[in-house]
Amino acid sequence: MNKENLSEQQIAEIKSNFDFFDRDGNGRIDLTEFIELLTALAPKTKASHVEEGFKLIDTNNNGYIDFAEFLDWWQDCWWEY
Repeated sequence: MNKENLSEQQIAEIKSNFDFFDRDGNGRIDLTEFIELLTALAPKTKASHVEEGFKLIDTNNNGYIDFAEFLDWWQDCWWEY
């Protein structure tokens, strides 16, 4: 799925998921919040996969996952965890 092909409703639903796991509401998901996210989505995920996945999703390497990074990941491969 390509984000250009997403409807406004689909983007809003993904944003709602992002906001749910952005516990402190700062517009970014840190590693602790990402651990909670993956624990909810894929409880059997190995800790090594969490840290590796976080680094892959954080494409600008700032230590956080912003909504654009989250959106790309959510569309492409969140189920791989």
